[in-house]
Amino acid sequence: MHSYGRRDFLKQVYGGILGLAVGDALGVPVEFMSRQEISKDPVSSMRGYGTHDQPMGTWSDDTSLTLALMDSIVEKGGIDYTDIMDRFTGWLMYGDYTATGEVFDVGNTTSRAIMNYGRGTDPLECGGISEYENGNGSLMRILPLAYYFRKRPDAAIEFRMEIVHNVSALTHRHPISLIGCGIYINIAMKLLTSESSLYICIEQGISEAFEYYEARMYDDLQSYIRLKRLSDFVKCSEKDIKSSGYIVDTLEAAVWCLLNTDSYGQCVLKAVNLGDDTDTVGAVAGGLAGIYYGYEGISCEWVDVLAQRKYIEELCEKLHG
Repeated sequence: MHSYGRRDFLKQVYGGILGLAVGDALGVPVEFMSRQEISKDPVSSMRGYGTHDQPMGTWSDDTSLTLALMDSIVEKGGIDYTDIMDRFTGWLMYGDYTATGEVFDVGNTTSRAIMNYGRGTDPLECGGISEYENGNGSLMRILPLAYYFRKRPDAAIEFRMEIVHNVSALTHRHPISLIGCGIYINIAMKLLTSESSLYICIEQGISEAFEYYEARMYDDLQSYIRLKRLSDFVKCSEKDIKSSGYIVDTLEAAVWCLLNTDSYGQCVLKAVNLGDDTDTVGAVAGGLAGIYYGYEGISCEWVDVLAQRKYIEELCEKLHG
């Protein structure tokens, strides 16, 4: 199926994290453009400038916060919520973990949570709890947890979900955000550990997450009902797929792009060309596609122009351990 066994863990780390960063960078120049606008000049390769006036290969907050989480896991040898928030603060205040030394894109909910932390709020109570604070800001950075769990194959789903929920809650505490991150990490885990087809991995990942949440009576699970009906969802037409910053839309768009393409490149380009929150839909889809198709599946031309590529690769190696 692939040029290497999917169990080659270092390549899985490279694939997912670089896949996320490349998807992010492809989306940055066209962020906030409508689907109709982009359709006049679809994205087919890396571009520079555009929406945020950044050089080609520049990634945004999605990758920055993913790297901050990775670095914390590496340095602490585990999950330390205070340390993660310290690193998020360093990003927002001092440009740590940025592509070019500056923060040019930050979500309101994430920004507020970091400010709450700065005022002395407990890390796990910093995140927004309102129904209107269900943007994709925790989903976009949560992928490193899949690698953390991959090294702990005997960890129960209860252990995994508690950590996923807590890491989301640092910025996004509403159940809709917790569930979205839980489903996403469950899919990523299947892609990392199963030799099954893409569809089967996604189906199993979603199904196991739903079982977990149904057993615990999560009312907000209903928001993700289209994903549960995967055989119908995969047949949705593009007009039925939204690509907004709402976490449900972002997760649906990423899964839909994965299931309606046959390569990493096709997947992230389809994601970015959906318009609107292009960098995050690109990053969320790119992380999963990168795990499945592998590092070798990502265009060299895209990886070569990626900002801070060497640093990202070094961090991947450390996470691999």
